[in-house]
Amino acid sequence: MLKTLSEKDIQRYAHQIILKNIGLDGQKKLLMSKVFILGMGGLGSPVSMYLTSAGIGTLGIADYDKVELSNLQRQVLFDQKSINKSKVEVAKKKLLLINPKLKINIYKKKIIKQNIDNILKSYDVIVDGSDNFETKYLINESCVRNKKTLVSAALRGFEAQITTIKGWIKSKNNPCYRCMFPKINQDNYKTDYQDCGIVGGIAGIAGSLQSVEVIKDILGIGKNSVGKLIILDLLLNRFKEIKFKKNKKCPICN
Repeated sequence: MLKTLSEKDIQRYAHQIILKNIGLDGQKKLLMSKVFILGMGGLGSPVSMYLTSAGIGTLGIADYDKVELSNLQRQVLFDQKSINKSKVEVAKKKLLLINPKLKINIYKKKIIKQNIDNILKSYDVIVDGSDNFETKYLINESCVRNKKTLVSAALRGFEAQITTIKGWIKSKNNPCYRCMFPKINQDNYKTDYQDCGIVGGIAGIAGSLQSVEVIKDILGIGKNSVGKLIILDLLLNRFKEIKFKKNKKCPICN
């Protein structure tokens, strides 16, 4: 762990350091931590910005897409000049403007079964910012295999869903993503969240919540959303919490 924080570090993170649950030691932990974000879209943009501002030491960001005009409605890390440029390359430049001391590893390629384990093993916490079930199942399986905390979220219309997964822990209260969302049939499996409309501000809220879940996990503070799917419906201003148990027949975590 870092022995000391510089005067600039203390000034930059002062509003976190004064919190009794963080303090100097907690800030040092954040500066030494490594977080991987899969997807630099509506969720990845706010997650990466808040984790960068919070002082996460190393960020891994993965996305093989280029910025499109339709992305600007919710992907707040990008602007008009970003169109047709690599999302991860633009994101790296923007995030370093926020925090020049941040170390950023970019993965400008599709994350698939053949490369995901090798990538995730270098990180402490994994953030799922993907927009399709196939990728969510893939990252869940890798996190269970490699015993990594996964903070997953999804967006649909005026609604956001978020959960934290520690599916490798053999307890009935630690379901994995597959326990919560089993593959019912091939048609459901192919359904993508990207096929649904989304209000931009919902992405910002969900990504912000993910960033806080990451910080709590790194520091071991507060209550996390393990075993719970938190649903925010901001059209009707409703908050719902659904509890899940580990599926004893789950092929991934059992």
